[in-house]
Amino acid sequence: MIKQRKTEVKIGSLTLNNPIMPASGAFGAEMEAAIDFTRLGALVPKSITKYPQPGNAKPRICETEYGMINSIGIQSKGIDAYVQHTIPSYAKYHVPLIASISAQSIEEFAEMSAILGNHPDVDALELNISCPNLKGDGKAFGMDADLTRTLLEEAKKVTDVPLIAKLTPNVTSIQEIATAAEKGGADALNVANTLLAMAIDIETRRPLIGNVMGGLSGPAVKPVIVRMIYQVSQVTSLPIIGCGGVLSGKDAIEMIIAGASAVQVGTASFLTPTAMTDILDEIEAYLEAHDIDDIQDLVGSVRLGG
Repeated sequence: MIKQRKTEVKIGSLTLNNPIMPASGAFGAEMEAAIDFTRLGALVPKSITKYPQPGNAKPRICETEYGMINSIGIQSKGIDAYVQHTIPSYAKYHVPLIASISAQSIEEFAEMSAILGNHPDVDALELNISCPNLKGDGKAFGMDADLTRTLLEEAKKVTDVPLIAKLTPNVTSIQEIATAAEKGGADALNVANTLLAMAIDIETRRPLIGNVMGGLSGPAVKPVIVRMIYQVSQVTSLPIIGCGGVLSGKDAIEMIIAGASAVQVGTASFLTPTAMTDILDEIEAYLEAHDIDDIQDLVGSVRLGG
């Protein structure tokens, strides 16, 4: 008889049945044909903006060795369409829905948080603080500790649902930004968004991305993200959602051992549509093989020294 292993994880006040969820921008309703959404820990649709916007110049995606660069931009139909169509389309699965927000100012983040964070079918908000602050110098909010703290404080005032700060890896010290987010009231941290990258066609000498630069994802970034998860876990008690380069259950477990409570899957779903449920199966098999009763026993269990 196979023993039932506990896979529940907590993200603030929100309980997920298991730690696996999609990364924003790598998930859509059409994936229902490939996987059972009800098996996932949470659903995370593409980041939403206040107003409709077309996204970045094409081409938007290129392959690299062991990864992919994308510069989709936040292609969006706007928050009104999101409330009217996107939220209802996912609410029917009865799986926690995490709305990912992208905004151009702290005020806009707060405004959108008030709308989505008080919607009865939205269970948590992921604040994509990797986007540029257009009222400042264009630098991402998540590159500035003071802006990060203020942004979280303002969002915290308008909603009681858990707030997940999606950090950017393109900083000198991700620990500093993580600490600022915690002080501002974040309930969890997403570590992390894509790494800024560039690729050039040596025959045409032109960038392979229409926007010149984009975000690198895929297996090439995983060791960097594992390092950042570990570093962040040393300076904050907040739950961490690992994101970057997870292709297998082994990759997800590595992030959990480094300190992540949950894991988002992105590029892997482009390669294998069933990646998320495959990864969940592999995690459950690992718990069984190692006689681990509760996945929480794995979180931050890395062994250092001799």
